[in-house]
Amino acid sequence: MKLLRYGPPGQERPGLLGEDGQIRDLSGVIADLGPAELSREGLERLKALDPASLPVVAGAPRLGVPVAGTRKFLAIGLNYADHAAESGMPIPAEPIFFTKAVSSLQGPDDPVMIPRGSQKTDWEVELGVVIGERASYVTEAEALDHVAGYCVVHDVSERDFQLNRGGTWDKGKGCDTFGPTGPWLVTPDEVGDPQDLSMWLEVNGRRVQDGSTRTMIFGVATLVSYLSEFVTLEPGDIICTGTPPGVGMGQKPEPWFLKAGDVVTLGIEKLGAQRQDVVAWSRGGIA
Repeated sequence: MKLLRYGPPGQERPGLLGEDGQIRDLSGVIADLGPAELSREGLERLKALDPASLPVVAGAPRLGVPVAGTRKFLAIGLNYADHAAESGMPIPAEPIFFTKAVSSLQGPDDPVMIPRGSQKTDWEVELGVVIGERASYVTEAEALDHVAGYCVVHDVSERDFQLNRGGTWDKGKGCDTFGPTGPWLVTPDEVGDPQDLSMWLEVNGRRVQDGSTRTMIFGVATLVSYLSEFVTLEPGDIICTGTPPGVGMGQKPEPWFLKAGDVVTLGIEKLGAQRQDVVAWSRGGIA
């Protein structure tokens, strides 16, 4: 299944994408796509539905984050061997993990806002993993049983804030609009092997990232198991799992970064695509 949420920010309704490409409204069946609906039992109930029996959503509505009720937005750094090489950093012995503010989450096509004072706002296409079952100290063999599905995440990053402002990476990762997620949550049965998905990102039509989850250092099962040693993963939590090479910080002959007026498009095989206009910071945020 391809599950989604559509409508204005704060007023999203649950839906699914039919094989005919039409959005079908799920609000007559469930109130939202939250933690209860992401459980094994919840997903099985949704899979039993006949999409043709659900109302068609007219037009092309805005899509929001495909899950509601996310309490933790976790991320993994330097998890692609080729990205670590372009960054000039050693392969980590253990996963490097940090948090992105839940407030950075937004729909897949919502604008990305350059933070005030930013000089190095960067792009990163990433495989997102959505937890469906509570996970605490789970083994790698058990880990994927706790996954509700996968999605595209754009881990937007401000490199100066991240690397030069002291402390942890978090302050360059959680700015408003820095977590576009979606367009869909795709259930594992439609994804197959999460370690064999192509991924790409373009800035103003220029392909800058063109990679595959095959080059991940630590795979999804390893990451879910590892993270569950340190935090209890709960239904609706999202993990973004690292990015392949081609980020702005690694561009040759010199780095370059996003500016107002740029357009970013990105996608992952089987999981859909995103498009964001980059806008300047304003005191009132994005209208």
